[in-house]
Amino acid sequence: MTAGARAATYSAGRRGYGPPAPGNFAIPAPNPYRSAFAGDGHYDWRSELDFSFDLVDRQSAGSLAACLVEPVLSSGGVLNLPPGYLPTLQDKCTERGMLLILDEAQTGLGRTGDMFAFERDGVVPDILTLSKTLGAGLPVAAVVTSSEIEQRCHERGFLFLTTHVSDPLPAAVGNTVLRILDRDDLVGRARHCGQILHDRLLDLHQRHECIGDVRGRGLLQGIELVTDRETKTPAEDLGRRVTAECLAQGLHMNIVQLPGMGAVFRIAPPLTVTMEELHLGLDILEQALTTATSDT
Repeated sequence: MTAGARAATYSAGRRGYGPPAPGNFAIPAPNPYRSAFAGDGHYDWRSELDFSFDLVDRQSAGSLAACLVEPVLSSGGVLNLPPGYLPTLQDKCTERGMLLILDEAQTGLGRTGDMFAFERDGVVPDILTLSKTLGAGLPVAAVVTSSEIEQRCHERGFLFLTTHVSDPLPAAVGNTVLRILDRDDLVGRARHCGQILHDRLLDLHQRHECIGDVRGRGLLQGIELVTDRETKTPAEDLGRRVTAECLAQGLHMNIVQLPGMGAVFRIAPPLTVTMEELHLGLDILEQALTTATSDT
């Protein structure tokens, strides 16, 4: 929500606040369901990434600092980076002397079935940001980096502080979360429950024509509603009706609020969700889809 973060986010939150901070370049989010580089069942993400960095190189002054990315774009529509994308992105950063910064505020600490989402690809970022799950409800965040980068920042007099930096209470909560994650194997639980969630969503996809795509990882899954699978027109009105119907039955569904994405549901149950709760939520979602589509 800060001006600097808004400038690097490329979302609707930029609009109406004056010029954003200069020096930021966007590359297309990898979306095999809608990318211009996808067709006939094949998604050429390598060509898309090459094209993206060619545009960045043409616009930059040659002093690129870092690339900031989510392993699974959550607010961006639950877009899961294709296998191999992250290592290739890291190579492009290395070629240009850029740091790779991964935002795992939502994907970190077990959510995707790995402790960190980047582990799937065998990539280690230069800087990692964590929050949300780290505090289990308490507002706490962390920036993780190497000792070499920290020392370089110190030597250059880099200043980063707020009133509540390194407070002992949030730190104790964060340490407790890490212990419980290990004690109860919540990472493995997210992997197991995530597979069940994905299988049931695929079953819904087969039986409901309004579901155009199912995607995600672990306990961070998404479904995209469309008016027609051929045109892939987003069914935003249907998304609102399904949301209301779910709420009427006691299930809160989180729909992406960005313009043009009002037909994408973000499904992210707690890592401690029980099988009964998981199936109940999916049963309610199915009933809501049936009711909402029958009203059209």
